[in-house]
Amino acid sequence: MFTQELQSKIDQVWLAFHSGGLSNPLSVIEQITFLLFIKQLDELQNRVEQEASITGELINPIYSEFDKELRWSYFKNLSPEEMYKSFQKENGVFDFMKAYGGKSSSFSKFMKNANFIIPTARLLAQVVEMLDKIDMQDKDTKGDVYEYMLSKIATAGSNGQFRTPRHIIKMMVEMMQPTLDDIICDPSAGSCGFLVGAAEYIQSNYKQEILKPAVQNHFLNEMFLGMEFDPTMIRIGAMNLILHGIENPQLKDVDSLSQSNADFEEKASLILANPPFKGSLDKDAVDEKVIAMVDSKKTELLFLGLMLKGLKIGGRCAVIVPDGVLFGSSGAHKKIRKELVENQTLEAIISMPSGVFKPYAGVSTAILIFTKTNAGGTDKVWFYDMKADGYSLDDKRTPTTANDIPDVIERFLNRAKEDRARTEPSFVVPKKEIAANGYDLSINKYKEVEYEQKIYAKPVEIISKIQKLDSERLNLLNDLKTLI
Repeated sequence: MFTQELQSKIDQVWLAFHSGGLSNPLSVIEQITFLLFIKQLDELQNRVEQEASITGELINPIYSEFDKELRWSYFKNLSPEEMYKSFQKENGVFDFMKAYGGKSSSFSKFMKNANFIIPTARLLAQVVEMLDKIDMQDKDTKGDVYEYMLSKIATAGSNGQFRTPRHIIKMMVEMMQPTLDDIICDPSAGSCGFLVGAAEYIQSNYKQEILKPAVQNHFLNEMFLGMEFDPTMIRIGAMNLILHGIENPQLKDVDSLSQSNADFEEKASLILANPPFKGSLDKDAVDEKVIAMVDSKKTELLFLGLMLKGLKIGGRCAVIVPDGVLFGSSGAHKKIRKELVENQTLEAIISMPSGVFKPYAGVSTAILIFTKTNAGGTDKVWFYDMKADGYSLDDKRTPTTANDIPDVIERFLNRAKEDRARTEPSFVVPKKEIAANGYDLSINKYKEVEYEQKIYAKPVEIISKIQKLDSERLNLLNDLKTLI
């Protein structure tokens, strides 16, 4: 649980970096992540050694007996100068961390250009001491720490990329219910929050099945696929996944929409994503097959085309889009909506409150959920008008009791039985009606507002009441005068 005390500890670490001369938020997050990863490696080694004390066999140790000085539990007790040297020297602590998994692993590939940039021995010792007091064993706590650190990136949102809150990720994952057979993809992975959320769902719901060797191999090496072009974010994402038990995630350091990612075709059975909302691209740089599907420069439309291309037949997608995608009047907007309704199976649209992405932006968003069929199948579309997500919708985003998320999940999973009036938070709309409205998918196009009739007293009655009150007031005032 992310407590006020834990938040205060992270703030102290952050302040220490700032005071020590490292003020770039993304650089601070990366350096903290490196240290937390090194700390976690030592904790994993402790676990292996504990198992060995029971079984008598040391299986897959992270550190050999010759590497003990590279372990967190060892160097945290060194003097600041000795600790700093152990990080800086060749084949020292930092080099060991970079090489984790071997030269052939995707992790070591992304870590190739990673740099240790903590400027002084004093700052390193100070931060190590602070982080040593933070218990990261609980997965929820670990995720909350990452989310809180990422919230400190002041520049986030400037290019349309917004950190997706963990409770929104969890809601989307629970609606889509990943299975052990899935290949789960996020083509705009960032810190890999959606992939981590899916992994946690699998680990919680398939505790016994995941122990089978074949299933374990799929989970560790094949199930999770992500793309991210920012080298810092892909390193953070890779470490995030490994810290959550996915040893060899299939991450690609590539611009998802470019020709370099042209082989992403019918690869995923489930896509969970929150792609960039704004900005435009040079169409010449975009994959030709995506352009053929969505002739546009707008990233939010191009990503929908990419997802359709990357899904297998029968594959499912839950993606966050800006409201403009639902009602935009351009030819590209209408074409992609018609594609989803007529040629695929559009399942649901959840309209979210505009404060979900605060403090980054007050943009209005919705979740589109569809299945790729290439043969149609849309019969009716389920809509939900979500008004509350458990947090205040201002910049502070403090917890509140108002929360539609449990209802959203339950009703989505039972949407086939939905039979509610359009004045209710959720309802269904037939495909025929959507087509007749030019494939407009905005919830306000179909939601009915129930107006409550107000009956007011006649003016003569109101004036009479005012006169009566004036008379009573005057009498009281005269009584008061007689007492003086």
